[in-house]
Amino acid sequence: MEEKTEMKKDHVVMISGANRGIGAALSARLQADGWSVSAGVHDPDALQLAAPHLVCPFDATRPKSEQEWVEKTYAHYGRIDAVIANAGVMTQGSFLDVEDEALEHMFQINILSPVRLVRTAWPHLVSSGAGRVVIVSSLSGKRVKSARSSAYAMTKHAAVALSHGIKRVGWGHGVRSTVVCPGFVATDMARGITGRDENSMTQAGDIAVLVSSILNMPNTANIAELCISCQEEDLY
Repeated sequence: MEEKTEMKKDHVVMISGANRGIGAALSARLQADGWSVSAGVHDPDALQLAAPHLVCPFDATRPKSEQEWVEKTYAHYGRIDAVIANAGVMTQGSFLDVEDEALEHMFQINILSPVRLVRTAWPHLVSSGAGRVVIVSSLSGKRVKSARSSAYAMTKHAAVALSHGIKRVGWGHGVRSTVVCPGFVATDMARGITGRDENSMTQAGDIAVLVSSILNMPNTANIAELCISCQEEDLY
């Protein structure tokens, strides 16, 4: 008989962008699987999690926000076992079209904020002995599908590299990192760029199931990259 994966009861996960879409699905799934959730959101009053779960204000464009969130999480729970950098933004356009301000905004939210978040939480992830990091990137981090997605793809390729860098630095400390690269997901972001029927897109809840499994894997079974598509894809 196949042995079931033991869920990490009372372990603590921080999830950015937890107010909707993939982040909200991750929060719901991981709570159901026994994780204590610290949800980082723009508007804490708009998100209700069952006690004792924690909702914290978080702004990925404000450099001190990550430190404040980590400190509140550790003060509340006394531990941090996993970080999921899920918050992200997209400005459509090529590198010729997207202005510096918009490009810097994408890099700030999609890359620099996850770097600050993981860096600040690092001592707690190491102390866990089995710290987990999930960077939510995109299939745009594996290929440049069109000229109009090329500026966004620059930031998502960087997110893939960040996850691999975290894995390299953290391996000897028991810290494992996975980059999740979904294609079209039935969220507000996808609705804004495609007319594809929602039932033909990957569902946020399906991604949450996969991420939950990743977080509960032992140190001897790391998935470095998880590419999820709702259609045939040329990744390179």
